[in-house]
Parts: sequence; structure tokens; C-alpha cells
Amino acid sequence: MTYSLTRKSQISRERSRLLRLLGQVAPCVTGPAVLRWGVTQTRDVTQQLDAGARYLDLSVALAPGGSDQNLRFEHVTYSTALVEDTLTEVAEWLESHPREVVILDFRGFAGMTHMLHDHLVGALANIFEGAICPRAEAPTLRQLWARAQQVIVMYAEEAAVQRHAMLWPGASHWETIAANTQGLLGYLEDMKGQGRPGSLFVADATLTPDSWYALAHPVGSREKMALQGLPALTAWVRAQRPGPEPGCTNIIACDFIGSGASFARDIIALNQKLLLPPP
Repeated sequence: MTYSLTRKSQISRERSRLLRLLGQVAPCVTGPAVLRWGVTQTRDVTQQLDAGARYLDLSVALAPGGSDQNLRFEHVTYSTALVEDTLTEVAEWLESHPREVVILDFRGFAGMTHMLHDHLVGALANIFEGAICPRAEAPTLRQLWARAQQVIVMYAEEAAVQRHAMLWPGASHWETIAANTQGLLGYLEDMKGQGRPGSLFVADATLTPDSWYALAHPVGSREKMALQGLPALTAWVRAQRPGPEPGCTNIIACDFIGSGASFARDIIALNQKLLLPPP
């Protein structure tokens, strides 16, 4: 949801005191730099779904100011998009695409209290009504179609998962801080060699700089980094195979879904390999 970040977006309270201080002292310099390295998508959520995205990685936060239920998305700064408005946009898209299934993976909860978790879960239930698949069983796609269930909600907060049967435990994530494709792909291949997790898991094929890298490249951006790494990441994606066997991939996450015209299609095309016998 970083497409809704702006230069004036407030730096999250979860970030370092130094970064927040710089944002207060020199906002004209810090704001643009944080925006360049904080934005990971330029298309809005409907455009991402239209482009083929079926997995959304979400971090929510209680933003300062406004009501005590002022939930926004958070990635270095707070989004201008409200959580409930964005979820409603997803629900509207699903209504016009009845055979599509979307996974919502809530992984960050900055400033969230017990009551706010329950508020968010209640909002999910109201917005998607009967379209959420509970965690009681692992359904096939045909079963989801038959039940008109189009949403799987994964939630990385164990207490909330225990209280609400509609929530699935958070997925395993293969993610690392790497500013070059060699380091990132080496890590992903190493994780594949350690065996396939038993449930849903995510191969995070995104180049992620650490703070020192961002400071050393003040005119750089995460988008430039993603575009430079796109050819190698595309080649890696095309070589993958989905399925239950060791060494197979499951969900593949990426930044800037609109940057490479065929990247999302290459991921979706991997499903055709499920029709072929394992090598």
C-alpha cells in the first residue's frame, strides 16, 4: 500500500529516533529521501489486482491524530490510505471477479492494542461478509469456488488467531536484506535447499537496502534498484516450480508489480507446471 505515501507522510513512531529527528529538523531533505526508499508499489490496489497480484503483504498501524481507530498502513511512514477504505476496494474488486481468490497477509501491527486487533478483525468480517475462508481446513480452489469464498486472511498475531477462527496463522517468509540480486537469489536458493514448509510460505523476491545503503545513495530509490535487478529476478522466477515437492516455491512476492510487463504473468505461468510430472 506504499503507493499512497507522500513527501509529507509522517515518519512512523516505530522507526529510529534519529530518522524521526531528521524528519523534524530537515523535512525538505528527509521527506523526499524517505519516499524514494519507502515506496515499493506505484499502482493502487485495484491496479495491482488487475495486473495479477493475488497476495497482499500488509502492515497496519495506529497513526497519531484522528480517532482512536485511525488505522493506516505503515512502511517507514504512515499511508494516506485508510485500512478499511482499502479493504473495501479489494472487496469491490472481488465482487466483479467471482472466481478469484486473494490472500491478505497482515504482518505488522505498530501501536495495535488488543481492542484494535478485534476492531480490525470485525472490520474484515463486515467488509468481506461470507467470503472469508476460515482456517479449519485447507480447501482446494474448486471448493473455494463452490463456497463463494474468495479471501484468506493470514495474521501474524498469535493471540488474535486464537480468538478468531477466520484468521490463519502468518505465513513463513523467506526474506533478507540484500541490495543486489546475487545476494538475494543466493539466499532464496539456500532456503529452497532447507526444505519446503508444510503450509503457505512466501519467497520474497524483493531487493531491500539497509539504512546505511540508503544513506550512501541519497539520490537512489527502491524503484531504480528493482528495475536494475528485474532481468535476473525474472530469470529466477521462470526457473521455479510450484507444488508439494522439496525445492518448490509457493507464493512469490515482488515490488513494483507494474515495472516489468511480464513479471506477474511469469509467476502465474508457473501454475502450468503443476500439470506436468516432476522432473
